[in-house]
Amino acid sequence: MNYPKSFQNLVDSLKLLPGVGEKTAERYAFSILRLENDKVKEFGESILNINSKITTCPNCGCLSELNNCLFCDDKNRDNSIICVVENQKNVFILEKIGVFKTKYHVLGGLISPMDGINPEDLSINKLIERITKENIKEIILALRPGIEGNTTSLYIRKLLENTNVKVTQIAHGVPIGADMEYLDALTLEMALENRSEVS
Repeated sequence: MNYPKSFQNLVDSLKLLPGVGEKTAERYAFSILRLENDKVKEFGESILNINSKITTCPNCGCLSELNNCLFCDDKNRDNSIICVVENQKNVFILEKIGVFKTKYHVLGGLISPMDGINPEDLSINKLIERITKENIKEIILALRPGIEGNTTSLYIRKLLENTNVKVTQIAHGVPIGADMEYLDALTLEMALENRSEVS
């Protein structure tokens, strides 16, 4: 027996989310069905607002809302340091630690010729522009350990080798091949505290 069309449409929409299969989507849909009307409306508006209000900061590449960047506009951050990360999600993983107050720069990936990702496909040129324009003294490479992360780190270090910018990377307490979203806060905090200069 098929579900009513509107219900099936919701199930199909929920299945677009990563890790959500048929049964999970059905369970979510039944949960939404049990919500009060005002909560359903609020839920729907939240989804619509993702497309209409959330954008990418043209300066750092972080998530921003209506051109208001939480990080570029924060006067309490250390303006002389940029923490370089692979993606937008990594910014918020680092922020959850609560002890790290620098600017950020999102590369939008890592150099991986095997996957067709070259330096010009990332926001590395924008990073170099920012370093000059914003008078940056240090960049911290908080990239995923592994071939792609190391290649990207070495490429950036090479671009900056004749400058006065200190290039450090998070300590190798982060396991090789680990995805940053699965690391605990203490591991990340220790990795940041014990960062070393790239040689």
